[in-house]
Amino acid sequence: MVTDRQVKKLRNLMERGMKLSLASLKTGMDEKTARKYLRSGKLPSELTPDRTWRTRPDPFEEVWPWAAEFLEVAPGLEAKTLFEALQREHPGRFSDGQLRTFQRKVKNWRATEGPAREVYFPQIHHPGVLSASDFTHMSSLGITIAGQPFEHLLYHFVLTYSNWETGTICFSESFESLSQGLQDALWEAGGTPRSHRTDRLSSAVHRVPDKNEFTDRYQDLLCHYGLEGERTNPQSAHENGDIEKSHDGLKRAIEQALLLRGSRDFEDRTEYEGFLRSIFSARNAGRCKRFEEERAVLCPLPAHRLEARKNLTVRVGPGSTIRVLENVYSVHSRLIGEQVVVKVGPEDLEIWYGQRRVDGFPRLRGRKKHRIDYRHMMDWLVRKPGAFENYLYRDALFPTSRFRMAYDHLVERSPATASRSYLQILELAAKVNEDAVDEALRQLIDGGGEIEKATVESKLGRNSGGSVTDVKVDAVDLALYDQLLASVEETV
Repeated sequence: MVTDRQVKKLRNLMERGMKLSLASLKTGMDEKTARKYLRSGKLPSELTPDRTWRTRPDPFEEVWPWAAEFLEVAPGLEAKTLFEALQREHPGRFSDGQLRTFQRKVKNWRATEGPAREVYFPQIHHPGVLSASDFTHMSSLGITIAGQPFEHLLYHFVLTYSNWETGTICFSESFESLSQGLQDALWEAGGTPRSHRTDRLSSAVHRVPDKNEFTDRYQDLLCHYGLEGERTNPQSAHENGDIEKSHDGLKRAIEQALLLRGSRDFEDRTEYEGFLRSIFSARNAGRCKRFEEERAVLCPLPAHRLEARKNLTVRVGPGSTIRVLENVYSVHSRLIGEQVVVKVGPEDLEIWYGQRRVDGFPRLRGRKKHRIDYRHMMDWLVRKPGAFENYLYRDALFPTSRFRMAYDHLVERSPATASRSYLQILELAAKVNEDAVDEALRQLIDGGGEIEKATVESKLGRNSGGSVTDVKVDAVDLALYDQLLASVEETV
């Protein structure tokens, strides 16, 4: 069988002036065959007629009208699902090996007779006009901090003309995370574009029909930076395609960098954040020219950042707890019955009373969780030991596993007094030092000693020699400063 390559070589040799008999020998063709291809001026592939007939009968010809009716009514129906329905409709007629044949038939029908598919129209981007952002989950990368899984998200920001990008670690798609991430990105870019696009984040866009498209807080944020807000339509992630595509590219770059690094574990969050900064810098290095074009037309930043925290006024309940965004937190018992202002940040809460910050702690991730600090209610726990056994948040009163082991030991020895004895030990942790008490419990458990307040106190006296919170600072001799000043004057 003569190939296109042979004919092309024949033509090349004939153009050089070689005789047909010799050229045909060099290309491995009969002289008559060579003459035929030279006269036709076509390649062998161009002379082969298109095959319009089947080499074997169509096994689905009789049942195809039934299948086509389903495809017309439900275009999203998968070929495998329809094939399995055919097998149930005609038991024993179609084998599993005919699935690929049926899939090709469905594919051909969709390309020739099926409904028109949605068309995506590439857009021209102009410098300084549009930015886009979204949250992306990072759990698939398997990042760990000091050996512990680090479940987190990344707020990802892109200037669509230059594709310059940056990001901020966060733990929820809250408005506080959106506000902090967007402001960090704008200040890092050195200016603000004309508009900002997100998908339908509940922290930015109203879920139900509303006279105002965006939430009040998000609209205030846009106004502060002179941004025009845009949002995608429901179920239309492609409308925010610039950031969605950047998600994929960024995660691939991080994955490759982790493979080169040889480890997914980081000593602390600061090291991991530095690692991410290096990834962004490397990806932005090839975009410098377009980014400079874009930065030249960005609008100036406002004089100051906008406060990202949300202020909530809540009343402290009788259990010395407050409820914030469907989570429960304990505060000091002296605040029971009082109204406090909770300043909700992306990662922490600040408790304010009488225009003074009185407490602060990490913000819980998710909903219907609790954070109880036994120190907040320790005075009343020891006064009401009977409440301990069935306390709703009792598990939070075991700071470490050794405290739980100590309580279990006390229950085995004397169930009637176990709660009182354990709370006395917990009071030591609250008033002296939790780590020191934990170490004392370890020694008693490992050594088989009697676990009670007195033995723990004795261990504290020998091990710590005092509370680790006691800091001694030697008095400063002010005469040393006089000597230093005198030496400086002499030098001058």
